[in-house]
Amino acid sequence: MLRQLHKYPGLIASLLVVFLALSGVVLSVLPALDRAGAPAVPATGTDVATVAGKIAANFPGIEHITRTPSGKVIAFYYKNDQPMSSLIDPATGKAIAPYDRSKFEQWMKSLHRSLFLGDKGRITAGVGAAAMLILTLSGLWMTARRMGGWSKLLSKSRGTKMQRLHVDLARLAVVGLVLSSFTGIYITLATFEIIPDGMATPPAFPESVNGGATMPVDQIDALKNLDLGQLRELVFPYPGDPTDVYTLATDTGDGYIDQSTGEMLTWQPHSAIQQIYETIYMLHTGKGLWWLALLLGLASATVPVMAFTGIVMWWRARKGRPRIRANQGAQAADTIILVGSEGGSTWGFARTLHDSLTKAGHKVHTAPMNSLKPAYRKAKNMFILTATYGDGEAPQSAKNFLARLKAFNGKPDFKVAVLGFGDRQFPKFAQFARDVDAALESRGWERLLDTDFIDRQSTQEFNRWGRDVAKALGEELALEHVPVLPRRHQLTLVAREDYGAEVQAPTSILRFSLPESGLLARITGRAMPKFEAGDLVGIIPPGSNVPRYYSLASSAKDGMLEICVKKHPGGQCSGYLHELQPGDTVQAFIRPNPDFRPAKGKAPVILIGAGTGIGPLAGFIRGNDKARPMHLYFGARDPKSDFLYRNDLEQWLAERKLTGLNAAFSRVENRSYVQDIIKQDAETLRELINNGAQILVCGGRSMANGVMEALEQVLAPTGLEPATLKAQGRYAEDVY
Repeated sequence: MLRQLHKYPGLIASLLVVFLALSGVVLSVLPALDRAGAPAVPATGTDVATVAGKIAANFPGIEHITRTPSGKVIAFYYKNDQPMSSLIDPATGKAIAPYDRSKFEQWMKSLHRSLFLGDKGRITAGVGAAAMLILTLSGLWMTARRMGGWSKLLSKSRGTKMQRLHVDLARLAVVGLVLSSFTGIYITLATFEIIPDGMATPPAFPESVNGGATMPVDQIDALKNLDLGQLRELVFPYPGDPTDVYTLATDTGDGYIDQSTGEMLTWQPHSAIQQIYETIYMLHTGKGLWWLALLLGLASATVPVMAFTGIVMWWRARKGRPRIRANQGAQAADTIILVGSEGGSTWGFARTLHDSLTKAGHKVHTAPMNSLKPAYRKAKNMFILTATYGDGEAPQSAKNFLARLKAFNGKPDFKVAVLGFGDRQFPKFAQFARDVDAALESRGWERLLDTDFIDRQSTQEFNRWGRDVAKALGEELALEHVPVLPRRHQLTLVAREDYGAEVQAPTSILRFSLPESGLLARITGRAMPKFEAGDLVGIIPPGSNVPRYYSLASSAKDGMLEICVKKHPGGQCSGYLHELQPGDTVQAFIRPNPDFRPAKGKAPVILIGAGTGIGPLAGFIRGNDKARPMHLYFGARDPKSDFLYRNDLEQWLAERKLTGLNAAFSRVENRSYVQDIIKQDAETLRELINNGAQILVCGGRSMANGVMEALEQVLAPTGLEPATLKAQGRYAEDVY
């Protein structure tokens, strides 16, 4: 619900919200410019009586004086029977320059407030303000949930560049956007008298006045006791009319002053509601608070960027999720399929199941696990297909599932089956699916099938599971899944370096040239996307529909794509890659991995890897053109056989791209592992971490576990733990 509340107002009202924001940015600059043009007010003699007296002496035909929120004093008078207005220096009461209201400002205000459409435009602007408030508050709530709670709201953002930019700008602008949108809604409601603005009619004109000679304005006590900063307007009596009065408007109230005696004849203070309205109006426009206007303008300036990034993210997510044909409503379906996916592949399996069940005559509703409803009126069966993200965590489309499950209305009438996707080489294979299974078990949900698992997106295992589903349902059902893969690009191998044959660990560094990326290719979307070291390249070996992923040891700016590949016994893809010779080609695609790369800034980076895990770490060092402190801890078997990147590392040390190199070898006389040299270098590591260092670990799971245990010992004297660094975004792993 929260995601929809954020998404649909953003998509529907994006143009209007951006339009209001941009016009608001322009208007936000005007108070500062107006304030810059206001003459300085003298430290003494700034009561209204003194200033008004000086102005009256210089302008015999004075009609009235006003003071703008920016502090400008304007005199309106007649000269040779012609109405005139001038900007006044309060110290002398003399004119500085002719005054005329800015036509551009008036035009821009009309555009911002009503789009030149009168009341319809004002209503439209109010709707835009409401959409802005909904977007801001729902986005803030979603950000807090994504970051792991309100206490972590200001933690380092994660995700793709587009996602990080969207979140960072939103956190920067949230206060200003809430203030602008809320006050805009209030003003709109007051304009149409839906709520009171407190603007009372002027005080009743006095029934009687003295009628004597006019007292000089600089002798009126009521004006002597009034600071110039509180004045809004002072209207002089009509010349030659002894029954007329001074009309005074201030920040706190309005009244009439007898021109002969200087007595305040009537006084009407502003009501509390009026003061509230005027405060809200000031907060919305920045009139009188030029610095606030600039801050609101900066907040509004982020709106077009957030609108763009939001639409792009929505479009990418829409493209990444397979289109589900004949997707029934949640309350009309007899079968519910809920999907937990991070990269999108699980959606393909869900679509195959959806299509097969629909063909068998079922009414099927397929949706993300995050959209679990409190009840399903007609459902008879539910299928939960979920991947696992990272080290046993929920994937993006299922992060809220377990919390929603707690709010589910009792025990359902339908049966449920859970299917987990993962890779058995990871210790926490399909862990999130197991967590879901345990949660359903604790709530007593009846099973259609025991929880099952699919290893490495195996279509054969999925088809086998489909036969079990058909048997449980007692009907014909065939699941023939064909994965939908991203657009692939042809890469040509240009060089290879081979290592590890002597220690029975054949490993190769493979460098591929990039396909040409001309203007036409970029326009048509056929160009290979930009990538960074640490991102993943998916390669589909011949005879398989399932890609294998390898961490990149280069970025697009290096002009080539580089990976480290160890040949595994029986490994279909690693065996295929190891047979490649320069000139051979592969089909590949890029999968971003933005959570695994050095954070921006100058803080030190500690790189820890073993074997082919050095690949992305070497890419980070290669791209360290600003000589940021980087310390590498690397483990291999034998320096004579599999010391990957040895020559490059020596060169990078000389170029100061690499600050320190510590290597451990397990097949030599005094053998050691990477976790051993971490313990040996404990004092240096503690100092680096105390100075804000980030830790990036890449390699096998057992190595990563050993590294974490070693770092727990290293950090024990400081009171820190690797888990704390992870929560701070200072510890990241890319493990396999």
